[in-house]
Amino acid sequence: MSVELLVNVTPSETRVAMIESGVLQEVHVEREAKRGIVGNIYKGRVSRVLPGMQAAFVDIGLDKAAFLHASDIVPHTECVSENEKQQFQVRDIAELVRQGQDLVVQVVKDPLGTKGARLTTDITLPSRYLVFMPGAAHVGVSQRIESEDERLRLKAIVEEYCDDLGGFIIRTAAEGATEKEIAQDAQFLKRLWKKVIERRSKYKAKSMLYGELDLAQRVLRDFFGTEISQILVDSRLAFQTLHGFTEEFVPELQDKLSYYAGEQPIFDLYDTENEIQRALDRKVELKSGGYLIIDQTEAMTTIDINTGAFVGRRNLEETIFNTNVEATRAIARQLRLRNLGGIIIIDFIDMASSDHQRRVLQSLEAALSKDRVKTNINGFTHLGLVEMTRKRTRESLEHVLCGSCPTCSGRGSVKTVESVCYEILREITRVNRAYDADNFIVYASAAVADMLEGDESHALAELEVFIGKQVTIQVEPLYVQEQFDVVMM
Repeated sequence: MSVELLVNVTPSETRVAMIESGVLQEVHVEREAKRGIVGNIYKGRVSRVLPGMQAAFVDIGLDKAAFLHASDIVPHTECVSENEKQQFQVRDIAELVRQGQDLVVQVVKDPLGTKGARLTTDITLPSRYLVFMPGAAHVGVSQRIESEDERLRLKAIVEEYCDDLGGFIIRTAAEGATEKEIAQDAQFLKRLWKKVIERRSKYKAKSMLYGELDLAQRVLRDFFGTEISQILVDSRLAFQTLHGFTEEFVPELQDKLSYYAGEQPIFDLYDTENEIQRALDRKVELKSGGYLIIDQTEAMTTIDINTGAFVGRRNLEETIFNTNVEATRAIARQLRLRNLGGIIIIDFIDMASSDHQRRVLQSLEAALSKDRVKTNINGFTHLGLVEMTRKRTRESLEHVLCGSCPTCSGRGSVKTVESVCYEILREITRVNRAYDADNFIVYASAAVADMLEGDESHALAELEVFIGKQVTIQVEPLYVQEQFDVVMM
């Protein structure tokens, strides 16, 4: 399976598309004005301690205070006593931090909606092969490295670089790496951490001590180990930056990195631009004629499967099963493409056969196995729904590219013209009782004005007789359907 990365760079925005076998699978977007802060290290100040929530708010210099839970405070934090360090786990937030205290913290989740960033004091610095853990004294090995001999070899190499500064986690990409390559990573990370320590003593509170790599560099770092066939970059400056980055950290990718100078926009390759637009739709068409309906809310994402025009060849049960199996592959792709995380509820078409349910779950698990983000499937509930979770560390594609509709304010629906007309009639009655007016002028959208003077003209005439006053309807071209004003004259 060939994997291509398309990197589209403009002064205000960077986009990276991951193409597998000619099909868009993932999109990463970073805007300079709203650059993600996951991985950044700050010198923050505790602004408030909340014992009831076992958490604290920490000011790191952003618009919203960041959130630090007691479980995210590691034992080697400066404020933890020696006895508490020995216990390894301390739950009472009041014993861990105090208001006004300065802490070195790292962002583990970007601010989402009304929530501030989530923090940890368990600082980690990732590189190509290793993750540095300041203050730790041990070496961990990725569980995906299955060979026991390779695990022992790598651990023996890395243990030589553990000292008072910290320890390491050996990443999956380190499998087969030479001693020299691992040594370069370890030395780089230790130099980086020394720079953070130096800045910690010099910088004031609410300052950033370390900023994560930019989007394109992070993607190359994280996708290393994937069978990448080519990386196309449409900005010469970004290409030069990535060339230097790959030369230092991922030389295996250097010969696959190319500057794209084609006349056709890079995201028009593989219909990428249109695929992104389709990823914002609620409805996802299946090749068989069935379809998915995806609704994203703040609490969870729901996915509903329908047979649509698919009638099958044998019987209804077989048709339903085939549609559900096809849907599993589409769902796995949409979760990656839209970057949907948190709780996900899937409403498959009801299946009477337990064997069909089992095979659908197996198909879903197989489709999700390609996802680099951790997922967990809980199986079918008594109501026939599948509950699953997908780890969320950044905002979804919809949240990045879209905002609330100015007409419906995010509800997804607006009042009907008829409902607005009746609301206007009630408002006239209310105002007439409260104030003394000679007559009224109603300013409304064209659709509402047309109905008041057309299908609902009899109701308006009856109201005029009832209140004994004239009501004039005036079209306001700039008003949306629900918007109106009742003016006394």
